[in-house]
Amino acid sequence: MSDERDETAIVWFRRDLRVHDQPIFLEAASRAERSLAVFVLDERLLGPSGKARRTFLHRSLRDLDSSLGGRLLVVRGDPAEAIPELAGAVGARSVHVAADFGPYGRERDEAVEKALGDRDVELVRTGSPYAVAPGRITKSDGEPYRVYTPFSREWAKRDKGAPADTDASTVAWIEPSEKDGGPRAVKIPDDEPPEAELPDAGEQAAHDHWEAFVDEHLEDYDDLRDRPDKPGTSRMSVYLKYGAIHPRTLLAGVGGSGKGATSYRNELCFRDFYASVLWFYPRSARENFDPKFDSMPMDGGRSAEEKFRAWQEGRTGFPAIDAAMRQLRGEAWMHNRMRMAVASFLVKDLHLPWWRGARHFLDLLVDGDLPSNQHGWQWAAGTGTDAAPYFRVFNPVTQGERFDPQGDYVRRWVPELADVEGKKVHQPWKLAEPPSDYPAPIVDHKAERQEALDRFNAL
Repeated sequence: MSDERDETAIVWFRRDLRVHDQPIFLEAASRAERSLAVFVLDERLLGPSGKARRTFLHRSLRDLDSSLGGRLLVVRGDPAEAIPELAGAVGARSVHVAADFGPYGRERDEAVEKALGDRDVELVRTGSPYAVAPGRITKSDGEPYRVYTPFSREWAKRDKGAPADTDASTVAWIEPSEKDGGPRAVKIPDDEPPEAELPDAGEQAAHDHWEAFVDEHLEDYDDLRDRPDKPGTSRMSVYLKYGAIHPRTLLAGVGGSGKGATSYRNELCFRDFYASVLWFYPRSARENFDPKFDSMPMDGGRSAEEKFRAWQEGRTGFPAIDAAMRQLRGEAWMHNRMRMAVASFLVKDLHLPWWRGARHFLDLLVDGDLPSNQHGWQWAAGTGTDAAPYFRVFNPVTQGERFDPQGDYVRRWVPELADVEGKKVHQPWKLAEPPSDYPAPIVDHKAERQEALDRFNAL
């Protein structure tokens, strides 16, 4: 590259909807006099997203547009067509992005890069949405890690970098009056109000939320993160999903070596691990990571569908499971401990495939993120990497009694049981007068656990 800067570049936002800690700003500013800020509404991503994710995205885009002084151009269409067209319209010689490592993102970026190359325009990748980008951590022979623990040891050794010193003024942006998105240009869509109550969107909301967590809950994170009845988790997953904040900012803010800080770093490492697994094994987004489970028999027919609907709607008769499924609808979010419990219940008590549950989660979760969602489900199902053995079956009653010992979580989300005191709420069928408006358990857990083990042993 010559020392002379180009006149114009494009900054294409994707999963990095913020202006601070933006390495791509520094790269774009070093290569061009001014840049066009763009976001593409891509139906291949929007279509599979539920109302919660689309609405949160739209709110995040409004926040980003405000941070950029109204200079964000939003277009709709296939990025492989829209981005090259915009590059031609503004005379851009480079398009700047944070690298995408998902199966679709890789395919899309390769198509965009080829189309830009035909116009002699470079696609420049700077950074990624991860602390350590997928593909960077491998075994000494170059093979990927399939187990979390050795991956985490290597991850801990890697330099994650410090947050980049940027803001909206780092780049000289093309003014709104100069933008011409052609027929693809659209206004940021209106919200599609979901049933759920969503968190505040945007970069400032992310930082405010993070600072409150560090001040109030980080110290106790290791002790309370498994308690759905307590505000012990950070709930930063949605902000990481849309890049309103970067994990290196969280790592910089965690500091210290206390149990809470160590445990939180481990969770960020898990996020990178699952992204790495998907990078090396893209088929695992839709298929069993361990193919021996392909022959595992699953239930079907009318009875199975009725049980699936009962699970979706929080009508299984197991209070902890039902509370979690209702939390999913009420907040477009679910506590991680309960995500494991409801996944185990679907696969091992109802004998239904994990991908049906994973799809339902992606329909409703505001933080629905493909690597973490799919591989979290595979972990619970016992079909994935570093999985709990298939014969480890979560007991839906003891999960509630252990992690919601006073029943506060259940009473919050299952009003039919609001008058049942203490831990009795986890087994309402044992009450002298069980609530008439709450269903009896739809399965016998002990019998279904044995059925799951029998099917596993038959493999």
